[in-house]
Amino acid sequence: MTLVCTNLWKVYGNRSKLPIDTSAPVDETVARFRSAGDFVALADINLSVAKGETLVVMGLSGSGKSTLLRCLTRLIEPTAGTLSFDGMNLSEMSRAQLLALRRRHMSMVFQHFALLPHRTVCGNVELPLEIQGVPAAERRKAAMEMIRLVGLADKENHYPSELSGGQQQRVGIARSLCTHPTLWLLDEPFSALDPLIRREMQDELIRLQKTFSKTAIFVTHDFEEAARIGDRIALLRQGQLVQYGTAAELVLNPANDYVRAFTANAERSRIVTAERFMEHGPLPSYELELPATVTLYEISKAFSQGSRTIAFRDAEGDLIGFMRRQNLGEALATATMM
Repeated sequence: MTLVCTNLWKVYGNRSKLPIDTSAPVDETVARFRSAGDFVALADINLSVAKGETLVVMGLSGSGKSTLLRCLTRLIEPTAGTLSFDGMNLSEMSRAQLLALRRRHMSMVFQHFALLPHRTVCGNVELPLEIQGVPAAERRKAAMEMIRLVGLADKENHYPSELSGGQQQRVGIARSLCTHPTLWLLDEPFSALDPLIRREMQDELIRLQKTFSKTAIFVTHDFEEAARIGDRIALLRQGQLVQYGTAAELVLNPANDYVRAFTANAERSRIVTAERFMEHGPLPSYELELPATVTLYEISKAFSQGSRTIAFRDAEGDLIGFMRRQNLGEALATATMM
């Protein structure tokens, strides 16, 4: 595992320095702090992010999403708990060690772009490398490569004020990837964009993640966005981890009424995958092969392009099932009723 947090707490207030009894029930400990007038931002969070995985942290405003993101890197100091990054104990690192780790292995994309207005696109993208002391020619070459990868190859000499919101966020993404970080952190990066540009940026993020396979933590309050981007979702409520799993698990097996209400309006066809509806047994003739993790929405697009039967492969590449075009309607109707 790349990043692991265990029994993570963040408490603000007069009693926040007191030891936390991790053997006591979490609700009792939270109630004890609140009765003293303290604010519990995070309560006993346990999660991990594997190499190449995208974990989405989500919840309503004030649920602790951004606090968790910052505690995982000790930008905010946790009150209690342990943090491990690639086998290193983050909880015991000195300030200097943390600073070096963040500069070389971590990178963040913010909601409000945070571009320097007096620097060009290239100047903004190469800034992290400049801070690291990379020679000018080398950092410019790296910056130009990232600018090309995010689709801004003709904008390197433009200033942020000359770019659209979507283009500015592409610059922010290029800058965050320029150092080739091990851990990629994105704090509601698309919430300031209009819906069409937001969808385009989601597609861009998915494309880049397929290219680089970063270990990523993405914060959002939008479940549809979380389902598109994330391998797993951590849903927070008032600082506590309510459920932790895939989008399909949250939709089909909600842990409680809060999760059920949170996912009630999710479009099932974009979340439920072939694995739940494919047939097994001897494979008939087929025109197309897809991963078994594709959604019914993606399957319907494939059928609309002429395929009559689609075969599905598992993560090891083995054929494990199939679906015929005539069975798609029933699968979509069933998914809608889940």
